Amino acid sequence: MQFRDLKKQYQVLKPEIDKAMIEVATNCNFINGQQVKDLEKKLAEYVGVKHCVTCANGTDALSMAMMAWNIGEGDAIFVPDFTFFSSGEIVSHAGATPVFVDVDRNTFNIDAQHLEQQIKSILKEGKLTPKVIVAVDLFGLPADFKAIRGIAEKYNLFVLEDGAQGFGGNIEGKMACSFGDISTTSFFPAKPLGCYGDGGAVFTNDDNTAEILDSIRVHGKGEMKYDNVRIGLNSRLDTIQAAILSIKLKAFKEYELQDINAVAKTYTEYLSEIVKTPNVPKGFYSSWAQYTIQLENKSTRDKLQAALKAEGIPSMVYYPKPMHKQEAFKDQVYTEGAFPNTLQLCDTVLSLPMHPYLQDADIKDVVAIIKSCCG
Repeated sequence: MQFRDLKKQYQVLKPEIDKAMIEVATNCNFINGQQVKDLEKKLAEYVGVKHCVTCANGTDALSMAMMAWNIGEGDAIFVPDFTFFSSGEIVSHAGATPVFVDVDRNTFNIDAQHLEQQIKSILKEGKLTPKVIVAVDLFGLPADFKAIRGIAEKYNLFVLEDGAQGFGGNIEGKMACSFGDISTTSFFPAKPLGCYGDGGAVFTNDDNTAEILDSIRVHGKGEMKYDNVRIGLNSRLDTIQAAILSIKLKAFKEYELQDINAVAKTYTEYLSEIVKTPNVPKGFYSSWAQYTIQLENKSTRDKLQAALKAEGIPSMVYYPKPMHKQEAFKDQVYTEGAFPNTLQLCDTVLSLPMHPYLQDADIKDVVAIIKSCCG
């Protein structure tokens, strides 16, 4: 059993993907080919924003946002404590200070109440200037942007939506990657929409910001690539990845997103009375980057993971270590117990095999082991 079955997906899409890759190789338009421009247009239309600027990976996409806003030393950037390292790493790369925020135990996303507490604490201390809220759409579920937007407007902060796991999700029809002043996503192969290597994209409705982002991704170019008006990056999406993504985006829209939600529904029907299953609030729609259950404690979680492994069933722990305890951020001091929900989740979460091609028989195999361990 595959955790996310990219082999099966390729077999389904093989004729179209092979043709798209061969076309790029035949034409030798490996960098900035027409397929990149076509993909950017399709992605912007799907998300519902004016501009999509593709780039080399999801981390670069986040860094480009920091650069476009001139984030630097003395700035405070508010980041969920329960997320992948890059969400905080890009803040330090910019020379700013990440300020970690606890998350909601039911949605796994940034907790609005604790967010405002952290902002007030930074303002009271007076050493840093609050600038940006990084809101991560964890495991496919968009963050609570109504609450986040209210706080951002109250304190005059930018909102950066990290939609690396959330692409395809929505809140009452408004798509993920459209909620931030700048939003980003990743096309890492295992993401909801993934390529065959690495890739990313940045989304915005602001014309000037889009122009700056386009400059940043090509060494800070001005009128041409040998006219450099700012310090930038070398961060372009390869044409062959754009060609692959165009094929996969079509499948994603036509049936994959619907099918993965059907898989999630089946899991929940089987498991809701045995373990704590993921919560999708009313009006929210998840793209299910992961299907993550919560167990009673770490020992129960580890026992279940071992039992699944013994039967050849993969599972993953996202994330075993909170951001505020990462060695890279050791210079920052936090009060013990400041992040109770994150600490609880790090010990109790387990993500199960999850993809649009997962069969009901496979789901039943997973569920049978969970029942035997936890029922």
